[in-house]
Amino acid sequence: MRASGLPNRTDAMFTSLEGDWDEVMDVVKRAVAAVEARCGRVSLVLKADIRPGVTDGLTAKVETVERHLGAP
Repeated sequence: MRASGLPNRTDAMFTSLEGDWDEVMDVVKRAVAAVEARCGRVSLVLKADIRPGVTDGLTAKVETVERHLGAP
């Protein structure tokens, strides 16, 4: 994920990846193959938020939530 060059974030529950559909799916495919090469089983949960025209969603969404939480 990190070597892909696409915006990404890993937290306690998920790894989020942002980019063009084909680029993201290629990274997911390669990540699954890397895990599969080390063990016999891979479990994958994929959630997509497709919003044409939106960029920097990983950062912008968090900033919006933080702004609302800080409002009186």
